Amino acid sequence: MRSMRKSDDNASLLCRVVALSLLFTSAGILSIPVQAQESQQETITGTVSSLTRTTMLVKTNDGLFRLFNFDRNTTKPAVIPVGSEVRVVSYPAGDPGFRTAYVITILRQGPSPAAGSPAQTDVIPPEVRSLERAIQRGARRFQMGVRGGFALDPELILIGVHAQFGPFFSRNLYLRPNADFEFGEVTKMFGLNAEVIYKMPIASRTGRWDMYVGGGPAFNFAEQSFGNRDISFSDFRYDSALNVLVGVQYRSGVFTELKASVYANPAPSFRLIVGYNF
Repeated sequence: MRSMRKSDDNASLLCRVVALSLLFTSAGILSIPVQAQESQQETITGTVSSLTRTTMLVKTNDGLFRLFNFDRNTTKPAVIPVGSEVRVVSYPAGDPGFRTAYVITILRQGPSPAAGSPAQTDVIPPEVRSLERAIQRGARRFQMGVRGGFALDPELILIGVHAQFGPFFSRNLYLRPNADFEFGEVTKMFGLNAEVIYKMPIASRTGRWDMYVGGGPAFNFAEQSFGNRDISFSDFRYDSALNVLVGVQYRSGVFTELKASVYANPAPSFRLIVGYNF
C-alpha cells in the first residue's frame, strides 16, 4: 500500500511539474509577440485631417500625412473631432503604408463642426486616399464580388458571384460562399460552393497583397450533350465535390486564385479564377 501511495504521489508531482512547465512555456511564447510589438512602438503627434470608423489620418508637425487603422486593441476617445491635436502610439500593421493605432490621446480639442475645421483645406495625396478606402473595404464584415475565368478537364468558361462574411473566430478566417455558371462545348454546369478562406500571416514587402488558402464542399448540377446549345434543367444531374484553393488578394480588391476539385465528375478538376471584391 505504501509503495502504491508513493507511486501515486510521484505521479501527481510529475503531473504538476509538467503542468507548470507548459504554463511557463506558453506564457513565454505569448509574451514574445507582445515584447516584439512593444519594441516596434512609435509615438507621433499631429492634427487629425480625417476620421472614419476604421481609420484616422493625421498630419504631423513636419507636414507629412500618417494613416492609422483601428483594431480591437486600440484605446481611443469615444469622439475625436477633426482638427484635434492628438498623440498616437502605434505598432506595425503588416503594411508599410499605415500603422495600427494602439493608444490615441487628445492633446487639444478641435473646433466644432459648425465652426469649420482648418484641416478641411488640407490637400491629401490621392495615394493616401486610395489606401484609406482599401482599409475601409477590407474592414467590412460583408462584401460582394464577381468572378470569372476558365477551367480544365473539361475545358469550360466560368462566370459567377460571391459573398464574403467575417472574420470569424480568428482575424484571418472568412466564410465565402459563391455560385458560378460554367459552360463549354459539351458541358454546362451550375456550381454552389460553401468555401472558407484563411488569410495567411504573410504579405508582400509593399503590403499590396495577401495570400490565402481555403476550401469547402461543392454542389454541382451538370448537363453534358453534343451539339445542344439550349439549357434544360430537366437534363441536369447532381454531383458533389471537395474544393481546395490558394489565392492572392490585392489591396485594390482584385484577387486571383487556383482551385482544384477532388472527387469531381463531371466538375472540372482545375480552375483559374480572377475576381473583384466591392
